[in-house]
Amino acid sequence: GWVGDNATTVPVGIIEERTDQLLRATENALARAISVAHEGRRVGDICAEIEDQARRYGFSVVREFVGHGVGRKMHEEPQIPNYGKRGSGPKLKAGMTLAIEPMINIGTSDVRLLDDGWTVCTADGLASAHFEHTVLITKDDPEILTCRVKTQLR
Repeated sequence: GWVGDNATTVPVGIIEERTDQLLRATENALARAISVAHEGRRVGDICAEIEDQARRYGFSVVREFVGHGVGRKMHEEPQIPNYGKRGSGPKLKAGMTLAIEPMINIGTSDVRLLDDGWTVCTADGLASAHFEHTVLITKDDPEILTCRVKTQLR
């Protein structure tokens, strides 16, 4: 079979304005990154969009974890960092499937892995947000494979 990858950050309770800005900035970073994911562009174009959006709000990007290709395995090439230089990296080709996943922090970009070997949190304890879609590169506009159509609950 094939795999996909998807993430969202959901606020619980009343959140501070700066945290709300973080959520909006991270979601916008994902939208902007997807908007440049066209055949012939480069991975660095995606990465630069994420970093630019974070910096616009005075936030930092997580460097230890990255987006990636997906297919038969969860983590395939190419790696898609949350930072980069436009025009750099592998060229995007129709048929590529990418997990684009901005991870943006209010404070430092540093993160730490807890003793459970799974949980990751910011080194400074400030908020972080993570949004992700699996995107198919086509000859035309990118296709978001993990965007669900709203359905009525029964």
